[in-house]
Amino acid sequence: EGMNPTGSFKARGMALAVSMAKHLGAQSLAAPSAGNAAGALAAYGARAGLSVTVAMPEDTPKSFLDECALYGATVHRVAGTIADAGKFLREHGPADAFDVSTLREPYRIEGKKTMAYELVEQFDGDVPDVVLYPTGGGTGLIGMWKAFGEMQALGWIAQGRCPRFVSVQAAGCAPVAKAFLEGSERTEPWPNPHTRAYGLRVPSPLGGFLCVRALRETKGTAVTIDEDETERATFDLAAHTGIDVCPEGGAAWAALDKLRRSGFIRADDKVVVFNTGTGLKYR
Repeated sequence: EGMNPTGSFKARGMALAVSMAKHLGAQSLAAPSAGNAAGALAAYGARAGLSVTVAMPEDTPKSFLDECALYGATVHRVAGTIADAGKFLREHGPADAFDVSTLREPYRIEGKKTMAYELVEQFDGDVPDVVLYPTGGGTGLIGMWKAFGEMQALGWIAQGRCPRFVSVQAAGCAPVAKAFLEGSERTEPWPNPHTRAYGLRVPSPLGGFLCVRALRETKGTAVTIDEDETERATFDLAAHTGIDVCPEGGAAWAALDKLRRSGFIRADDKVVVFNTGTGLKYR
């Protein structure tokens, strides 16, 4: 996904969200972000001629902040996590700005569905057996789950043909994995979240219950990866592929190894591992 215009999968959702916001008459947009969503919103907002305000945790890498400033967005650095950034915007953001944060509007999910369409296209009309997806807010996971269901209903793919989804989270912030593995239907806020994979540092995902439901309905699972595993896997994948892997993608690569050893992924399974963005922004 690092090949997208703003270097991450967030371009898919924001391209549609901003297009529809402009179509429906919005003049100003705002969203909290761990980094990549802010850059995508700023870029597409600039192209649409809409003012953009973003808030990010103060320890977000400087490259994300600089990217947003380059596109003319108003940038706020906020102490804490993305949840604190969202609270800041609700209390101090522009009064006329429409909130395009995760699942506060319907169109980002629709944009993320294109990942599922492309998988079916690239598999010549078939479906992979397993999809490993780094999960923060979960819009990509939810969007693909929705898309596969709709493709079945349209007759584009066979009934019952849906990948087993795997939610990959950082051990230092794993509300979806915790809920799934404990048999809960809903996530609970994760205390003191920490991970260098900033896109996975989402302690209170609004769509957490949908992520859990997607995992259960597709007979998938959830995996947590610690920081050392993530770092090793990031360098390993980059060194063997020439792909500039982000830490979130490294976590997903580490999860593949765990699931192979556990037997969840079999030798003959067709597996897709998502690298959700370029690693350039993390250095």
